[in-house]
Amino acid sequence: MTERVTLITGASAGIGTELARVFASNGHRVALVARRADRLKALADELGAKAGAAGGATPIVIPCDLQQTDAGDKIAEALTAAGVEVEYLVNNAGFGLFGLAIERDRAEQLNVINVNIRALTDLTLRFADQLIRNRGGILNLGSIAGFLPGPGMAVYYASKAYVLSFSEALRCELAPKGVRVTVVCPGPVPSEFQDRAGFAPGFDSAILDVAPAEVARQAYRGLMANKRAVLPGAFIKLVPFLLRLFPRSFILTAVGGFQLRKR
Repeated sequence: MTERVTLITGASAGIGTELARVFASNGHRVALVARRADRLKALADELGAKAGAAGGATPIVIPCDLQQTDAGDKIAEALTAAGVEVEYLVNNAGFGLFGLAIERDRAEQLNVINVNIRALTDLTLRFADQLIRNRGGILNLGSIAGFLPGPGMAVYYASKAYVLSFSEALRCELAPKGVRVTVVCPGPVPSEFQDRAGFAPGFDSAILDVAPAEVARQAYRGLMANKRAVLPGAFIKLVPFLLRLFPRSFILTAVGGFQLRKR
């Protein structure tokens, strides 16, 4: 039987690194994808040492930039060369850009779509047959932003709304085929995300953030329990409920006022 792996994108930092550690510690062989080969190798060495001590297989390292349209081809070729199939797909890679959409660089904003939407969709559809054959699962990294309109980070918020909608619909489609689909929707998480997005954590981060390792643990447990969505943290769980109490126009004005004050 072909060996099965858990494919994790964005594995070189933050939640992605912690997800790799959680899956590996639970006996999964992981295939790690990210742009930074040096960080991937360091993580692979760390996980490989533990796997070797336990008699497990070493991680597969796939340096790859998901902004590029041929990223899916490169990932598939690397997995075929390693003689493995995908059992679990973890679409963790993603980034956002802070600022008015009309003022930010257009190419950069299209790359948000390339990573957060196109690559996630490509990998999901590309490996669907393997996921079904291995009766595995998909874990998509959404965000609490997916429940909201986001003036000040319009493209990012819209991309996470796609991830939420796509994950829920796919869950319905794949359930009869034995594939579980879970979306994890954290709030602000202390990581490199803020630096790349171009803003400093504020009050929202102070009250809503959950450490990357805890997000990863809750996400893994949620996927294995076949939960539809995981919202890490007590305050985050309240957000979808509170949103039902206010008109969309009010939410739009409130989020816009809060976000744009950061400028």
